[in-house]
Amino acid sequence: MDLNTITAVAHPTTRDQLPVWTAGDAWLAGGTWLFSEPQAHLRRLIDLTDLKWPALTINESGLSISATCTVAELDALACPPEWIASPLINRCCRAFLASFKIWKTATVGGNLCMSLPAGPMISLTSALDGICTIWRADGGERKIAVTDFVTGDRCNVLVPGDLLRQIDIPLVAMKRHSAFRQISLTPVGRSAALLIGSVSSEGRLALTVTASTARPVQLSFAGIPSSKALRETILERISDDLYHNDVHGEPLWRKAMTLRLAEEIRGELQAQP
Repeated sequence: MDLNTITAVAHPTTRDQLPVWTAGDAWLAGGTWLFSEPQAHLRRLIDLTDLKWPALTINESGLSISATCTVAELDALACPPEWIASPLINRCCRAFLASFKIWKTATVGGNLCMSLPAGPMISLTSALDGICTIWRADGGERKIAVTDFVTGDRCNVLVPGDLLRQIDIPLVAMKRHSAFRQISLTPVGRSAALLIGSVSSEGRLALTVTASTARPVQLSFAGIPSSKALRETILERISDDLYHNDVHGEPLWRKAMTLRLAEEIRGELQAQP
């Protein structure tokens, strides 16, 4: 869709060249949502592509994903063999309700910043203990866990002028055994519940609940809990008003699916050697 109110497009190549943020500005990376509907309030786009951030960086600390990394680039990443959690990357990429054309344009950062409950990059990075680096509008920098970055349906911690720079995944998270479950109300519909469980080398279970809830919820257990303990913890930690409600699933059904998928994950991880 043409954005016929835009009068200027900025092309910074360094952080120092980022223009002073004003009302009517918008960051432009993939633009798959930005150009999908009218944006009559916008006057200027700030194109991030000329910053040329490396899409993906593997180092001794783990994996760094730039905000401008596309879904296609992330899906094509060749991970070290000891990163046994890496199948989660491909499975979350395929949880998108999107064509291959969107994959080549849509960005990981854009998915986080849209902060839709069903955002699969939110599911992936929160389950892998991702840490967001935010370039603040005042020139400073802030780091925050993905689980805290998204605060609700289309809500996050960013204020006008803030820019998500990257998401860092710690090495230890990539080496955990994991289990993935996702369900939609229709065969190729938007995720109504997407849960990821992982077990650390010490035997601790982390269960990350997304899509069924308005924001990511991560539950931790000292070991693999019993079915009863898992169910009770979910019922206690996730209040009924936190379950998302839209045409892709009513809250009571999402709650039931969350309990069901959590138990399937528990059983799968318990059965692993």
